[in-house]
Amino acid sequence: MGRIVAKLRRAVADFGRNNKAPGKTRPVYATSMGEPKVKPQYPGAALRAFLVAVLVILPAVLVPGTTPEVAQIVILLAIFGAGVVFAEYSSAYPGLIEFRFAAPFNRTRFLMLALSATLIALLLRHPSDPGTLSSLAQGLALSCARLLDFGLSPVRFLELSLPENLPPEHLALVRQGASLALVLGATTVLGFVTAIRLNVWPMGSGPFNVWINLPTFDPTAGNDVVKRLLRHARINILLGVLLPFLLPGLIVASAHLVQPMTLQSPMGFVWGIVLWAYLPASLMMRGVAMIRVARMIRANRRRFADSEGNAFVTA
Repeated sequence: MGRIVAKLRRAVADFGRNNKAPGKTRPVYATSMGEPKVKPQYPGAALRAFLVAVLVILPAVLVPGTTPEVAQIVILLAIFGAGVVFAEYSSAYPGLIEFRFAAPFNRTRFLMLALSATLIALLLRHPSDPGTLSSLAQGLALSCARLLDFGLSPVRFLELSLPENLPPEHLALVRQGASLALVLGATTVLGFVTAIRLNVWPMGSGPFNVWINLPTFDPTAGNDVVKRLLRHARINILLGVLLPFLLPGLIVASAHLVQPMTLQSPMGFVWGIVLWAYLPASLMMRGVAMIRVARMIRANRRRFADSEGNAFVTA
């Protein structure tokens, strides 16, 4: 029985590698569900873990007035984040991180997160310690704030959700930082959509494996996998559009339940604004990527049906 299961898995995995469209040099990304023979990549995992640790620590280094207690918490979070990333990428089997072998999806998200955190930390640093980089960050933030200065802007919702007794200077800083982070997130999503439209994602030399790139998605559960992928994609895109308007509601709820959220602490300001813009952009990128995967599966089914029909006619 074990040999039969192994042969079936090998046949399904070989199907994606051997099923190439005639007359094309670009490989066709199939949807192999077979078990990948991936060796652990410890140097790459260590590099990724180091970059994650630097990303967590860098805003605490840039912003003024970081207390020793906050620095200790930041170091612990950096060690925890680095450990999770190292354990995930050093493993030969998928865990929680999606699209591990569909570059540059995760690299793009990491770059967006790192750039947003760095620029907002520099923006917060500018009033007390102005410099060339902080002036550049402030100029970008002011331009983005003017761009998003309209009635139904998500930035307006975030600003209105904060307590009314905050200083006008802090509210202006929140408006500038939120506008900058939101523009960066929207630009990243538009760039990713453009890459898909130009057929340059996913990049790779082999079949697109659903199991290792979507480990939390079970392709065998429920009805047709294409319909489920499209349904999940629409939910992710809808949440990505609504979250910038819904998250300020949590700030209003915190004022009634626990303690009002003011974003006045340096780390709260940086990471609160970064996550407010990053989570919707990440969900929208995930939804767009799942639509792309569903279309690849549908195209692969059509090619397989055509090849089977041609073989039947020839026979």
